[in-house]
Formats: sequence, C-alpha cells, structure tokens
Amino acid sequence: MKFLLIDTVHPSLPGLLQEAGHQCAAGESLTRPEILKVIPGYDGIIIRSRILIDREFLDQAVRLKVIGRIGAGMECIDVNYASAKKIACLNSPEGNRDAVGEHAIGMLLMLFNKLHKANAEVKQGLWIREANRGTELAAKTVGIVGYGNMGNAFAKKLSGFGCNVLAYDKYKSNFSDAFAREASMDEIFEQTDILSLHVPLTPETTFLADDAYINSFRKNIYIVNTARGKCIRTTDLVKNLRSGKVRGACLDTIEYEETSFEKFDARIPGSEKNPDWEYLCSSDQVVLSPHIAGWTVESLEKLARILAGKIISHFR
Repeated sequence: MKFLLIDTVHPSLPGLLQEAGHQCAAGESLTRPEILKVIPGYDGIIIRSRILIDREFLDQAVRLKVIGRIGAGMECIDVNYASAKKIACLNSPEGNRDAVGEHAIGMLLMLFNKLHKANAEVKQGLWIREANRGTELAAKTVGIVGYGNMGNAFAKKLSGFGCNVLAYDKYKSNFSDAFAREASMDEIFEQTDILSLHVPLTPETTFLADDAYINSFRKNIYIVNTARGKCIRTTDLVKNLRSGKVRGACLDTIEYEETSFEKFDARIPGSEKNPDWEYLCSSDQVVLSPHIAGWTVESLEKLARILAGKIISHFR
C-alpha cells in the first residue's frame, strides 16, 4: 500500500508501516489543491485535522482504502461517505486518553486552588493568602457527559480524590465501573457540581452546552471542556459566568478554533474585539489552554504506534 502523510506524525508510524511492507510519502507541506492532484495514486492517508476529507476529496481518491486519523475526533472526515465507498476510517483515541484525563485534573486543581492567580501574584512580590483560599475536590459530584476513552480516563484519574462520579452516554448502556456510575441526564442535571464534556463534535453536540442546557443544572456548576470548542456556545457560557450560574470554567478547546486546531480567531466580523473572549481572558474563574490536553511527549508516540497497529491489522 502507498500512504500519504498529510500531517506531521511521530516517526514510529511510517517506520512501522514500512516494516510491514507499505510505502510512505511525506505530504505535510502540500496544500489541499496539491494533495487533490496526487491523491489518486495513494491507497491510504494519515491525517490529524489540517484539511477536510470531504466528498470532493474522497471522489478524487479513487484508490483510497484507509484513512488513519491521529487522535480521537473524526469530524474532519465525511465518515459516512467514506464508508459507502468501502474506505476504512481508523483513529487512535487510546493513545492520548491518559494525557486528556491528567490535563483535565490539572486544570481543575489550578482553578479550585487559584494557582494561576496566586502564582502571578507571588511573582509580582504579593503574598496574599486569604483571597487565595482553595476549594477541595473531595465530596464533589462530577458529571461526565460522554463515557468513551476520554471520559473513562478522566473518571479513573478522579478516583483518588474522593469524588462522586456520575457518567451519561447516550449511545452506551450498562457501563458502570469502578470509576463512575452510569446515570441518566436527569440525575446529572440534579446532582452535578462539576460538568466535564467528553463528546465528539457532531451536529447533535454542536453547541450542546447552551443557555438552556446550563440552566438545566439545579446547582451552580463548574464546567470542564477538553472535547471540542463548539460543544459550548461561548456567549451563553459567559452570560452564566457573569450571573454565577457557572462558578468557573476550564477550557482546553474554544469555539473560535480553526478546523486544524493550529490557530484561532476570536474577532467578531467588522470588529477587532470580541467581548466574550475578552471576558474569558480577564476572568480569574477561567483557566485556558491551547488545545493541548492530549498533547504530551508520551501521547505523540502512543497515538502513532496505536494507529499504525490498527492499519497493519486491518490489512492482514
């Protein structure tokens, strides 16, 4: 098989494919038009999120048999159309689930213990203790929405903190385990102190967390999002941060990201300023990171190795 690597990957991936008898070509510097010209000559592609694998692309890729996605989310691929063309779509969420779980815990601890604020103050020579009194995770109820690789990893990381962990997944049942108890969405709305989203981006989950959703929670809540930025409507999040309905937010992904996740643009058309984004940046109740929850030294290699293994197994 001939594979085109559209995005930068850990060298172990092409190495393993080549050991299995496949050929790999570098395409990281190619533009979409350039890729469309050469794609008819390839049997497989390896991507992250740099370009959309849509109908136009798939119709050009006449030899394509497999699409390998480094990571979890498949929203950049028209999976249904690819499947109709008998093209296998493989991903590797197992490779960065531990990284995502650890990052979500880290953001929560940073928010609850005011570490981002206290760190900045001490570096400015300020020694302020009472105003930086923290809050404990112990005894809090964490509601996890989406209990796949990422949701389960987060629950597992929480297991040492003495939290009550509830999990809801619309597409799974009987999945209670040692780390979380399966719950209805009504239970999540009733009991949750901390909401953590671990869902893929689909038409169903786009702007899932809007004003009505947030106000369905009985308590004032904290929100953690390490899934996709467009799972939360930013305007509604800011509205509820201002009112106190949302007590704080940990956001590794934001609504304004580009498809590739490499850049973002929070400007409002016709204006250089977006008041919602400015509020998030100025609030001590918000912790932000640049879509790096699954972006560790270890996950870089694991994502590649796991995906290579799945591709090789698929063609045995």
